[in-house]
Amino acid sequence: MTLLAGRRTGTVDHGGSLERARALFPGAPEPFVDLSTGINPNSYPLFELPATALSRLPEPGRARDLAAVAASAYGAPSAAHMVPAPGTQILLPRIASLVRPGRAFVLGPTYQEHARAAAIAGHQVAETRDFGQLFDADLAVVVNPNNPDGRVVQRKDLLELAASLRARGGLLVVDEAFMDVGPQAQSLAGDVEMGGLVVLRSFGKFYGLAGIRLGFALAHPDIAGRLEEELGPWSVAVPSLEYGIKALSDADWQREMRTTLAHAAHRLDQAFARAGVIVTGGTSLFRHVDIPDAAGLFKALGREGILVRSFADRPTQLRCGLPGHEVEWRRLDVALGDWAQDRETAKKEAAR
Repeated sequence: MTLLAGRRTGTVDHGGSLERARALFPGAPEPFVDLSTGINPNSYPLFELPATALSRLPEPGRARDLAAVAASAYGAPSAAHMVPAPGTQILLPRIASLVRPGRAFVLGPTYQEHARAAAIAGHQVAETRDFGQLFDADLAVVVNPNNPDGRVVQRKDLLELAASLRARGGLLVVDEAFMDVGPQAQSLAGDVEMGGLVVLRSFGKFYGLAGIRLGFALAHPDIAGRLEEELGPWSVAVPSLEYGIKALSDADWQREMRTTLAHAAHRLDQAFARAGVIVTGGTSLFRHVDIPDAAGLFKALGREGILVRSFADRPTQLRCGLPGHEVEWRRLDVALGDWAQDRETAKKEAAR
């Protein structure tokens, strides 16, 4: 178990920063191919917004419409169990504050903002790889499927954990940011009525519209009401409301996109395999590799204007998102091939 109690302030590198990429690789060809996030490169189609989208405050009725549509899309018991928010990030410290400061255990390694948010809320925070240790927490956090390795914790195990925490006033937070492309049967969205449980769903990743800043907390109506009071009125902007309502209602697009992403993930696995790299996990929005020369591969791709996600505390691991079009696929194939060839040449020279 790794204690993280001191992580209260500061920023965390999450990928997606082209400013950072250009600073790291100033001579790289432009435009950068940003594969450092898990955001769908095939975004939901843009459409014309109402003329008043930017000139009027959001109408409460549209927020209720969004909650109803989201409840149906995610499988929540009702709209009363849904809390729309301007992204899930803003919810994290508020959710962590739902229980009195105590021990917060995060199943890791995972998305680092959960630990930071719990520390902001006053908890003593530790990251653990042992699921069983979460039963000793006041606040337990599980990202499911996990970011960056795609690990999936079974629903029955999470329900057992939630019941144990609830019995003594604790809280389980399950971040299902990538469950749109995960095993739907393992989602806890339909179980939030039990209490002692908050499920997070992110809109921007699967729908490829991260700039919309839209996310949801799914919880018992008592918890949902507390979070709504924390957020206050007009928390979700009109463009976000309209895109959320339309995209979450579009079952045909969702079904077709899951198929598209699955094919793209398989293609990415094949691209790595041709370079001698075996993919070790991920989802159909990102792939995870664990190799001794991860730092060398990161730099080789970066020098070719291709940004993937590295991890300072896990130097052998990389996460790679999906290229968005054929030019990006070709650039990645060439860069991986050149890296593999250079590595093979270096091995032969070392053997002489």
